[in-house]
Amino acid sequence: MTIIFPNHYDQVGSLLRPSKLQKARLDFSKSRIDRDTLTEIENEEIKNVVSKQVELGFKDVTDGEFRRSWWHLDFYAGFLGTKYFIPEKGWNFAGIQTRPGGIKIIDHLRYNPDHPFFDAFNYLQKIVPEGITAKQTIPSPTVFFPNKDAHILNEAYDNLDNFYQDLILIYQQTIQHFYDLGCRYLQLDDTTWGMWASFAHDSNSLKLSPELAKQAEIAVRIINQIIDQKPSDMTMTMHVCRGNYQSVWAGSGDYAPVAKYLAKLHLDGFFLEYDDKRSGDFSPLAQISNNGRNQRIILGLITSKKPKLEHENDLIKRIKQASDFFPIDHLGLSTQCGFASTEEGNKLTIEDQWKKLALVRKTANLVWPS
Repeated sequence: MTIIFPNHYDQVGSLLRPSKLQKARLDFSKSRIDRDTLTEIENEEIKNVVSKQVELGFKDVTDGEFRRSWWHLDFYAGFLGTKYFIPEKGWNFAGIQTRPGGIKIIDHLRYNPDHPFFDAFNYLQKIVPEGITAKQTIPSPTVFFPNKDAHILNEAYDNLDNFYQDLILIYQQTIQHFYDLGCRYLQLDDTTWGMWASFAHDSNSLKLSPELAKQAEIAVRIINQIIDQKPSDMTMTMHVCRGNYQSVWAGSGDYAPVAKYLAKLHLDGFFLEYDDKRSGDFSPLAQISNNGRNQRIILGLITSKKPKLEHENDLIKRIKQASDFFPIDHLGLSTQCGFASTEEGNKLTIEDQWKKLALVRKTANLVWPS
């Protein structure tokens, strides 16, 4: 079957939460409204953002991740064998610390057939107009790799191989469930590659350290074992992120240290951040271009972190520069990241957000006329 590649104009996924939704979530957390009332408001606001995305001409739409507080923790909290908790500190970003939140593994991980993301996708699938694809985003399995907060080895597992096998199986079953609900376009959001590149950059090296290189090879193996089990007519892409919290970032660095690993992934495409100098130049794209997989790369040239609107001529120039390393017919355009990886959102207005997404579509149509 023919793979539905990402369109030449696409989006990463998360959108700024409207004030009505923000208030409803706060009211629910303080028991002022019940779950049914919150769901009604979520449904209403999701309908609104789906309509707006369609109005702007997007062929695939998301629910803005409006039912989530975190881009990743809500998903992991839906596994059986995990527990959400609030640690003493958040993650360190550029100049700030995030709101604290984390996941502990309290038992062997198991697939949850009643994961709340399934109902969320089911609703999105029901309201998208004919001819529009409902796009699902979930965190990559590598984001759940061992860390000190999860307590993987000292509570639930006595070795990492068993942990990895359970994680692979959960993802395979979860992705199949999304497919059975009608999902044909699923995106993995992955911060590990961007942060690994950042660590290498900080040490003035274009190669990963031996320890990180070993982790990268494990990541390739795990992700490919998951992808290779997906139905043939389901598109799977990956957004490589360097952190996105209230308009600040966590890492920076050229893609060169991780490009050869990305080139090994059996994905249909990548969303790569290229909105400023933190991402380096386009030359690492050549390694992906030469892997023979006929993939598409969506260039994140428009920042989702600042309100200032880019100029289409500058964007076109950069797309042409990227085409020196990757076939232009297999390039596309998006914002560099989502607008609200957490419910706090980035520091720009909803009007700014829609202007940015309108610019994505307008510029792409100039480069790749439909």
